[in-house]
Amino acid sequence: MPQLFSRAADTWFRMILAVLVIGTGVSVGIALAVARSPYLTGQNRVPAQPVPFSHQHHVSDIGIDCRYCHRAVETSASAGLPTTQICMNCHRQVFADSEMLAPVRASYRRRIPIVWNRVHDLPDYVYFNHAIHVHKGIGCYSCHGAVGEMPLIRQDAPLTMKWCLDCHRDPQRHVRPKKFVYSPQPLESLIDTDQTSLTHLRSALVSEYQIQSKVDCYTCHR
Repeated sequence: MPQLFSRAADTWFRMILAVLVIGTGVSVGIALAVARSPYLTGQNRVPAQPVPFSHQHHVSDIGIDCRYCHRAVETSASAGLPTTQICMNCHRQVFADSEMLAPVRASYRRRIPIVWNRVHDLPDYVYFNHAIHVHKGIGCYSCHGAVGEMPLIRQDAPLTMKWCLDCHRDPQRHVRPKKFVYSPQPLESLIDTDQTSLTHLRSALVSEYQIQSKVDCYTCHR
């Protein structure tokens, strides 16, 4: 019976098989990299807003507490957005004639809320509760970053499932004394101590606040 394949056929088969395997691995790697890239996660995204509100000015320069505007953060899943009335508490007198604040004055006169564009926009199938996080000593800084340094607010974290799980698996890295929960700075800059003492403090806080490492699906997907 004549030979069906040449002597080189086996070599070609091995080469093609290797290319297919390597190509598949590279394709999967590229797909995962793109899926976790800022292009798709929105990390560092700065959405346009109807009014260019500066957290840097209001938080760092003036020293306004997060809870003055985000009043529901301690009691509900959503932190809440400030009403126009809250804005006008100051801006009846401060920059009262500023052209930049014309939409705020118009909203107040017409009693029509300003429609802000969401910055940290989780998918509908993800459940996140602000209240439980702040009551367990997880600071605003852990998710929102150094907002006091942001002239325009941006999405500081990738908000991927992996990013959430990294914190849930090791909450000690993010817990802080409750008096510092609303401080827009890393804990290291708020407490003058060495890293070892800081680690011991965080470990003690995890125990004191009864923080559990919740990683079951139901925690976030209800």
